[in-house]
This record gives sequence, structure tokens and C-alpha cells, in this order.
Amino acid sequence: MFHKLSDRVLASAQITCEDVARAAAAGVTMIVNNRPEGEAEDQTAGAAIAAAAEARGIAYRAIPVTHAGFSEAQVRAMAEALAAASGPVLAYCRSGTRSTLLWALAEASGGAEPALLSQQAAAAGYDTSGIAGLLDMLAARARQG
Repeated sequence: MFHKLSDRVLASAQITCEDVARAAAAGVTMIVNNRPEGEAEDQTAGAAIAAAAEARGIAYRAIPVTHAGFSEAQVRAMAEALAAASGPVLAYCRSGTRSTLLWALAEASGGAEPALLSQQAAAAGYDTSGIAGLLDMLAARARQG
């Protein structure tokens, strides 16, 4: 199931190649894989998702996030992916949580209001309270120029 974070971004738990067809039908123009390869034995390989996306004309990016947390490079890469997308983006990981948190961090780094990001994430079933301080810091940094 795809969860709407914003008008342009959806988050999901691990997807399959069949889910890529659903994403295409939903108008998704880019898929972002936030799951490290080999995290679980039953996950669909990123290369298989990338091939299915390419076959449907959907861009694909891998920005793996481990349970160790988020780096500035990952936040920057997600912001760049979102900016490069020509339409809706589907980001996925094991449960959708890391994808949602990385989306929120990327948006905050561009100056988006943290409270709004938290509300949008909550409406999709995700909790950003664990990164509230980071969201505030990134948004403040963006506002300072």
C-alpha cells in the first residue's frame, strides 16, 4: 500500500516488481529505494525493481539508509532526487518509516515547516517525533540562507 506524504511523494513498505506496475498506474515518475541490499532474505533486489521501473519509463534511485541513522549526504541525495523528479515519487524501505523520515529531512533542509511535515507524515501513519530536533535544525539552517 502506498501512503501519501504530499501531493508529490508516496511512501511504502518493501515493494515488488508487480508494485512497480501499480506505481506506474498511479503516475509515479521516480522510485527511490531507501533499503540496503540484503537487509532481509525475502526482499526484492533493488536491481529487479530498477529493471521493472526502467521497463515502465520510471526513474530509479537508490539511497540506502541503515538503522544507524541519517547522514547529510543521504538528506542531500533525497532532496536532489525529489527535485529531479518530473512527477510523483514513490520512496520505499522495509516499512516506509525510513523513507518518510528521509523525505521529511530533505523537505526541512529546503525550508519546509517541520510542524507541517510532521502532520503530513502522521496523516500517512508515520511518526517523526524521533527526528523533530533535526527537522527544526535543518529548517532553521535553510531559513538563514
